[in-house]
Amino acid sequence: MLKSFITEFKKFAMRGNVIDMAVGIIIGAAFGKIVDSLVKDILMPPIGLLLGKVDFSDLKLYLTHGNDPVTINYGLFINALISFLIVAFAVFILIKAINKVQTKMVKEEKAEQAATPDVKTCPYCCTEIPVKATRCPHCTSELK
Repeated sequence: MLKSFITEFKKFAMRGNVIDMAVGIIIGAAFGKIVDSLVKDILMPPIGLLLGKVDFSDLKLYLTHGNDPVTINYGLFINALISFLIVAFAVFILIKAINKVQTKMVKEEKAEQAATPDVKTCPYCCTEIPVKATRCPHCTSELK
């Protein structure tokens, strides 16, 4: 009972739609925030220091000047781009692992099907017959 439940749950969890949904939730929720913090707070400060004490979040191209300038914030874009690349790489690794598990499950399922015979031998005439047969079609003997 429990084994069939676990097998059924594995098949459900490994379906494409469920995996796609899980990946979307991971990216959209906690993982995105963690990666964003990693880029802004850990990776970019040393890179900025190496480039002459540059703060990437302050990099802007001014289109107008004055009290309320219009800017293109390309430093923030660089931070977002690095965050995206990290998330994309992590999702790639996750999908690669999931595909490996799916391949293993398919091989195990095929091996299990191969191990379960679908024919048996009639004890009276030694002819191969279906496992579910109750009477041999060749010699008409009743089978137990």
